[in-house]
Amino acid sequence: MLKHSVLAAALSAAVAAPQAYAADKKEQKELAAIRAEIRDMKAAYEARLQAMEQRLQQAQSDSAAAKAQLATISGGTSATSSAGAPAAAVATTAIPTAAAPAVAAYVESPAAPASASGATPASNLFNPNISMILGGTLQNLKQDPSQYRLQGFAPSGGEVGPGKRGFSLGESELTMAANIDPQFAGQLTFSLSGENEVSVEEAFIQTRAMENGLNIKAGRFLSAVGYLNGQHAHTWDFVDAPLAYQAFLGGQYKPDGVQAKWLAPLDQFLEIGAEAGSGAAFPGNDRNKNGAGAVSVFAHIGDDIGASSSYRAGVSYLHTAAEKRAYEDEGLTNNFSGKSNTWIADAIYKWAPNGNPTNTNFKLQGEYFRRKESGTLNYAVDTDAAASGDYRSVQSGWYLQGVYQFMPTWRAGLRYDRLSSGSQRTGLIDSGALAWANLPILQAYNPTRSSFMVDYSPSEFSRLRLQLARDQSRPGVTDNQIFLQYIMSLGTHAAHSF
Repeated sequence: MLKHSVLAAALSAAVAAPQAYAADKKEQKELAAIRAEIRDMKAAYEARLQAMEQRLQQAQSDSAAAKAQLATISGGTSATSSAGAPAAAVATTAIPTAAAPAVAAYVESPAAPASASGATPASNLFNPNISMILGGTLQNLKQDPSQYRLQGFAPSGGEVGPGKRGFSLGESELTMAANIDPQFAGQLTFSLSGENEVSVEEAFIQTRAMENGLNIKAGRFLSAVGYLNGQHAHTWDFVDAPLAYQAFLGGQYKPDGVQAKWLAPLDQFLEIGAEAGSGAAFPGNDRNKNGAGAVSVFAHIGDDIGASSSYRAGVSYLHTAAEKRAYEDEGLTNNFSGKSNTWIADAIYKWAPNGNPTNTNFKLQGEYFRRKESGTLNYAVDTDAAASGDYRSVQSGWYLQGVYQFMPTWRAGLRYDRLSSGSQRTGLIDSGALAWANLPILQAYNPTRSSFMVDYSPSEFSRLRLQLARDQSRPGVTDNQIFLQYIMSLGTHAAHSF
């Protein structure tokens, strides 16, 4: 029995040995395959890593070369990252816009060191952003535009009237804007008229990193009083400014001074601000005065109404003064010296289905102006008929307009303007020294105008507009006006405010 057991064990071992060897051989092959797979993966990873390092080095080299080239051209101005200014979330219409420093792209340079404040400076490759607005108009006017006046209101000397007949280049704008550093941004806008005149529309710096919703702007800027005043003309829904803007602000109020705004940390939009300026802009004039010659305060509120509507409303007050603010009347030069106080109430309502204005949207907008002036009226200055007397007036005006986008690229709108020359106390008339025939432009009247427009915007950068208006700014005279306008936007652009 023992011999048989030993023999069986020997036979079993003899059979198992080849099987174990075969299993071990198979395991070794599998391990070798896994090791080879790991080596391939490692080689591929290292190759990809090397390629990425080469791309990074190339990008750094290109960035350094571009910076060196730009420094050679412009002295090496640098740009920084920016944070957009808070604004109410509302539905807006796509319209041509101008560049603004409040919104800029953040471009991080891998080789750029961190600033003292901890922020990484952005590339200066596209500093500053440049945009251009090209505009032109063909105007057909029934009445001679050289005879245009707003009866009952002393001429402002600004952008008043429909302009000249026929083809006109209109006003073009060139804007340069950039972030200066983590603390400041700047913007410069030139206005180029069809008469080859160049003027500074805006030139200001503004803060970017102040806390608690505070923002300060200094230089020349479009004042935040009212609603339409703070927008460039190419963003308007009609060819020209409302009559109230022409009569009370000379078209637009652009002070040279400083502005402070505070945005409240609320779910609703609440903005409060104040401005102090030189007072040289109408309704003031240059008085060769130290300090602030004009001050204004304003407050705006806004919010959403459900998912499809939003609104903004505001009130503004402008106090300034004038010294020998001159105007022409029947070939004679008269002037006014005294105080001027203007109140403005504004409101705008916007609707778009579910907040999406792409296909259809509607907006209703209006403003009310009330101005009180008191001082001295000087008649026929520098002539033998010169005379002076007290002058006081309380005048008002308003406009209401609605614009409906009925197709993705088509809009239509209506606007109605009305002014009231109100009550005027003229000492020279009350005393009998003069008659109203001597001051014809100040005789009481309520100018009105009705306008209809339709425009086509194939993209957010171009707009074609037809506008028809019936202007009754003078007694017994009706001016039927036809405008054909184009507005083209070139360059980098930021979003419009609400």
